[in-house]
Amino acid sequence: MKIIALYSVKGGVGKTASCVNLAYLAATAGFRTLLCDLDPQGSATYYFRIRPNKKLNQKKLLKGGKSIDKNIKGTDFPNLDLLPADISYRNLDIALDDMKRSKKRLRDVLKPLKSDYELVFLDCPPNITLLSENIFLAANLIMTPVIPTTLSGMTYQKLLDFFREHKLDKRKLYPFFSMIERRKKLHKEMLQEFPNKIETGFFASHIPYASAVERMGVSRMPVHCFQPGSKAAKAYESLWNELREIISAE
Repeated sequence: MKIIALYSVKGGVGKTASCVNLAYLAATAGFRTLLCDLDPQGSATYYFRIRPNKKLNQKKLLKGGKSIDKNIKGTDFPNLDLLPADISYRNLDIALDDMKRSKKRLRDVLKPLKSDYELVFLDCPPNITLLSENIFLAANLIMTPVIPTTLSGMTYQKLLDFFREHKLDKRKLYPFFSMIERRKKLHKEMLQEFPNKIETGFFASHIPYASAVERMGVSRMPVHCFQPGSKAAKAYESLWNELREIISAE
């Protein structure tokens, strides 16, 4: 079982849309796939038209075992299940702080799922907290959307600094450009220069700023289900193909 986190310190970078579309493409390719929505906003849960059980909360998530199994929901798509988010997840860091193996709890919770799923995607909240450290340790690969702007680049550099300071494995980190507008000069410059300035892997595929991605909130489904021929759909396909090669090589 491979765990892929869609993570960014910065919000509004297309993280959830990428997670939803990649999980869908993985399932379509035949992988038994689970998407875990760890963001209390619950956007991934919303995109898949799923309502969590009323009893789902942060305690059930961190307990794991049957508490997890009872709350996993099937989606409208074969091979793709979802563990919904709950607003109580906003307090996950407080709950984790009181637990033994607090930095490894998420890894312990997800480990029993390996008999049911080949791929687990994590849609992560935008911050660096104890939950983030759990994600960093649990994930086999951390995909980070970067808008081609100076501030977004600085944010990724801070993430690299955090990994360095805490002696975490930087080889897990794979940024990719998101929400690109090629008519903007700064975006074009960043596309050429930024990948050469960092010491981690970088996806060659780029996700454009596109109305098709925005319409996911209206259609409440992955882009391929309502605009399969769009530039956004093709971009996600390209990103998925790169991801598939990486996880197959491990």
